[in-house]
Amino acid sequence: MRRREFVTLIGGAAAVPSMLWPLAARAQQPAVPVVGFLSSRTATDTVGLAAAFRQALNEVGFVDGRNVAIEYRWAANQADQLPALAAELVGRPASVIAAFGTVGALAAKAATTTIPIVFMTGDDPLKVGIVASLARPGGNVTGVTFVSATLGTKRLQLLRSLTARSELIAMLVDPSSPESVNQASDVADAARALGQQLVVLHAGTANEIDLAFANLAQRRPDALLISGSSTFLSRRDQLITSVTRHKVPAMYSHREFTMAGGLISYGANLLDSYRQAGFYVGRVLRGDKPADLPVMQPTRFELVLNLKTAKALGLELSPSLLALADEVIE
Repeated sequence: MRRREFVTLIGGAAAVPSMLWPLAARAQQPAVPVVGFLSSRTATDTVGLAAAFRQALNEVGFVDGRNVAIEYRWAANQADQLPALAAELVGRPASVIAAFGTVGALAAKAATTTIPIVFMTGDDPLKVGIVASLARPGGNVTGVTFVSATLGTKRLQLLRSLTARSELIAMLVDPSSPESVNQASDVADAARALGQQLVVLHAGTANEIDLAFANLAQRRPDALLISGSSTFLSRRDQLITSVTRHKVPAMYSHREFTMAGGLISYGANLLDSYRQAGFYVGRVLRGDKPADLPVMQPTRFELVLNLKTAKALGLELSPSLLALADEVIE
């Protein structure tokens, strides 16, 4: 049941073949601007998001395979591969690079000072050194932030309101993700101020997630906060299955988790962020300079609740919390 209207873009089945065109086939295409798409994730778990990016490009007048060529580079959750993939796009050469995630943005920035870069990150781009100013980024870099790393305190407060008992809350952190690490610091500060006991569990791979949940079973926390991380997004089915098995109320960073069976999420809409990045890439292709394009920030955040999951956990959500929700999945 939707509580507020918002726009999402869902990619069609035609998205995957476009992502996976071999380089040889692209070489036969007429000379057109090349957009480098640099992501820490995989093609299969980013289909809808990449479609939102392409749709925004289309609306600005650029269609992949017609008057622009998109070259995809996927790190498959191997962050150490991003510098080499960024260098490949610079050598292509790309006309503009769309870099998704903090590590990808920093890799692209280190690879070139001349090719325009449009980034998307859940971090504070000033804090992590992507740009020097949000209003006037300067240089060859601009982009979009969905500021997930600064939402840890709000997520902790919402999670505490879900359960009558919250003596111990666990937080799952991806040590390879700056967004996740920064969010952990924010939550730790909030927990100290609230007198909340907090235990932090680290995981960055599928095996480490399993080990973290084995640790969680021994500690038996009252609730779990899963921090924002591209790896966690890619592993959302594994995470939700593990959370369900342990029957622990869990807070997530994006609605993709609650749509897949998670209990509650709070954050910016990722489809909107990918769409905004696509618009900016289109503007750069039309001649705008990244230095003159302010970093875009979300105008609102979504609170999404899964009522079916709440009932399975034996939780009765308060009327006040339900009234705050942007969407309640029944």
